[in-house]
Amino acid sequence: MAKYTPMMEQYLRIKADHQDAFLFFRLGDFYEMFFDDAINAARELEITLTKKNAGPKEPVPMCGVPYHSADNYIKNLIAKGYKVAICEQVEDPKAAKGVVKREVVQLITPGTVMESNMLSEKENNYIASLSHFDDGSYVIVYNDLSTGENSLAFVTHGWDAVIHELYNQPIKEIVVSSNLPEKWQEELRGKLNVTVSFQDEITFNGEYRNLCGELNDERLMKAFSRLLNYIQHTQKRSLDHLQPAKVIELKNFLSLDMYSKRNLELTETIIKKGKHGSLLWVLDRTVTAMGSRLLKKWLERPLINKNLIEKRLTIVDGFYQSFMERDSLRDALKSVYDLERLAGRIAFGNVNARDLIQLKHSLGKIPEIKNTLHQFGNKQINDLANNLVWPKEIGSLLEASLVEDPPVSVKEGSIIKAGYNETLDTYRDASKNGKQWIAELEQKEKQETNIKSLKIGYNRVFGYYIEVTKANLHLLPEGKYERKQTLTNAERYITPELKEKEQLILEAEEKSVELEYNLFIEIREQLKEQIPVLQALAEVVSKIDVLQAFATVSEANNYKRPSFAEDELTIKSGRHPVIEQVMKDGTFVPNDVHLDNNRDILLITGPNMSGKSTYMRQLALTAIMGQIGCFVPCEHAELLIFDQIFTRIGAADDLVSGQSTFMVEMLEANHAIANATEKSLILLDEIGRGTSTYDGMALAQAIVEYIHNNIQAKTLFSTHYHELTALENSLNKLKNVHVRAEEFEGNVVFLHQINDGAADESYGIHVAKLANLPEQLIERANTILNELENKDSKNNTVSDYDETAQLSFFVEEEKAEDKKKVKNSDSKVIKELENLDLFDMTPLQAMNELYRLQKLTK
Repeated sequence: MAKYTPMMEQYLRIKADHQDAFLFFRLGDFYEMFFDDAINAARELEITLTKKNAGPKEPVPMCGVPYHSADNYIKNLIAKGYKVAICEQVEDPKAAKGVVKREVVQLITPGTVMESNMLSEKENNYIASLSHFDDGSYVIVYNDLSTGENSLAFVTHGWDAVIHELYNQPIKEIVVSSNLPEKWQEELRGKLNVTVSFQDEITFNGEYRNLCGELNDERLMKAFSRLLNYIQHTQKRSLDHLQPAKVIELKNFLSLDMYSKRNLELTETIIKKGKHGSLLWVLDRTVTAMGSRLLKKWLERPLINKNLIEKRLTIVDGFYQSFMERDSLRDALKSVYDLERLAGRIAFGNVNARDLIQLKHSLGKIPEIKNTLHQFGNKQINDLANNLVWPKEIGSLLEASLVEDPPVSVKEGSIIKAGYNETLDTYRDASKNGKQWIAELEQKEKQETNIKSLKIGYNRVFGYYIEVTKANLHLLPEGKYERKQTLTNAERYITPELKEKEQLILEAEEKSVELEYNLFIEIREQLKEQIPVLQALAEVVSKIDVLQAFATVSEANNYKRPSFAEDELTIKSGRHPVIEQVMKDGTFVPNDVHLDNNRDILLITGPNMSGKSTYMRQLALTAIMGQIGCFVPCEHAELLIFDQIFTRIGAADDLVSGQSTFMVEMLEANHAIANATEKSLILLDEIGRGTSTYDGMALAQAIVEYIHNNIQAKTLFSTHYHELTALENSLNKLKNVHVRAEEFEGNVVFLHQINDGAADESYGIHVAKLANLPEQLIERANTILNELENKDSKNNTVSDYDETAQLSFFVEEEKAEDKKKVKNSDSKVIKELENLDLFDMTPLQAMNELYRLQKLTK
């Protein structure tokens, strides 16, 4: 029976070990793909699908990409979440017996990208691993291969807490055990939109012992080993730049769940998923890539330690007070390239001479930065200057060895300075003298033959040659040269003397290029020993950049330094940091916020579009800005340090999980209620609007009461249920506030001002009018509204102003209906209903229990 060709059998053997990746199989100047890889790659990359005769039956599908331009194709596949296995020839084809030996030399995955053109310079490229242990705990490990950063975190509050923690970091890939439940694997793919990879080997590799100083728990070691083994398996090269693992104590940072990070648009907007319009967009006045990445990390993990916060604020204050010095510092920082990733590329072996010139220029700026920092009259800033260690020996090495403008390739020569290596200089002299001899020979032959157009050229096939146009051939003496090649309009010749010089020149050039490459490798190996120094320097420069950025944005936008109190929050003329930047005409209306021990909950009423959600968000954003060490948008701020922020703002279905808007609303509300403490901030916007009026109102009131009586967290609760404003009479720590709106000549005017007390109406029809709904429709809505209000007034014996009694009337009315149904039910249902302890249940639990009992009565 016929078999596949030897080359195709080799391909199939290698592909069998990399089933989850596109296999880029090197054939000459192309990477080829076959079978399903070819079909899928042709579709994803929009390249031509062809066929190859390589087996017993019909031709197999095939497609390919040029070797020299493969990076862009690989980048596109990685961006779509795929993996790419690079299979290269690992022996000289001339020396091979049979099929040239090939091996996978690197597996590129979304989380292990190292090439700069595949990375976003202002974002970390995290790969994570997740390990689950028998005691119910989880360990998450984060690694950014491009910078060498490693960190670990324990999660002990169940699977949901794992999802929230992972969502808070921009991971591109997650490595798990192959026995992780399929349901969890699908949730990782669906909710986090990441590539899921597998690694079951958790045996520790002693080679990485120096990275494990903080890992004093066996679970941490196993979890870290899982990720290290995966990275080593995929990369197959030096990982000398990996930094010691740091254990993240999640309790030491303000916790932001996935709902809050999304709703507050900290790093990207909800709709466009872009940076523009986010808080990060406003605050990012950094001038280095590594500073921008650090700022994003700080935003994702705000501090809760007051001393650490105040230390940052003091440095920001120092930068804020000295504009001239800060401007000089920014200019110097602009010349500092990405030290973190340059160190990674040095260790990884894909650094080139141009990268090292960038490193040289960056290091050359460190003395200037240090000197500028010492000009600030601020002790903490001076301490930062003292932490800037200038590795002078690295700069000296690079200055002595590399030319200022080297080529991209390190294998074509012209990268090492003259005078750095004596042997190299000898080769270069031989090559230069030889070429001078060639030039002199050309002039000599022109004079002897009297052929002005005679020239001596070179190509890789024939080497050096003498070329004479056919029109001048009659001027050549018979037998002067040896014919080598005939062209359409000329003849090419050689002489023994020319070939002899050619050998000397080419030998010198070949040895020169080879020696330059070896010298470059030696330089790179010397730099590897300095990687920890470069990484420590990068850490300090990044911190300086972020803190000066806080000062720069604070001065530009008139932010003020906040202070922190134990039990009282006061913000005077607070503003939304993002919206005020979008409203560049300066029309944003500032508002005050006051919360204390007697004022835990603000119940906010007012019409749609009036600014209730903006008011709520700006409090959360102000708190986060303060806890990362930035000044805040207001005239005065005395803040509380929150341990967690929970938000339920906006309406959205989760169609992937099959959850309606109301279910998403209830899940987010339950997450806040189940996890908040008295030191938390809760923002709930229009709770209960996704169901019937009475259901929604009952749930909203129950949630407010539960937070007030059981959690006592600082809470902003906006609602259209005006009946709830009566709760101020029964809940002593709840206060009503409203957004002012005035009616003028039949139109509503939003003043966007927060005042004490409840709103008098919702102005819903006025908002519909602003949306340009048809006039006939608006008139009909007004008519219906008047009829409903009149009917309600006739049927209701309680005072319109006695809103507590009015709400009780609605509830009693529904209870009467419920009693009719219960009387017709089994006594078992009645007994279960009587035994329910509603005060020991969350609103979501109560709703589920009532739904179950209702089904029993049908």
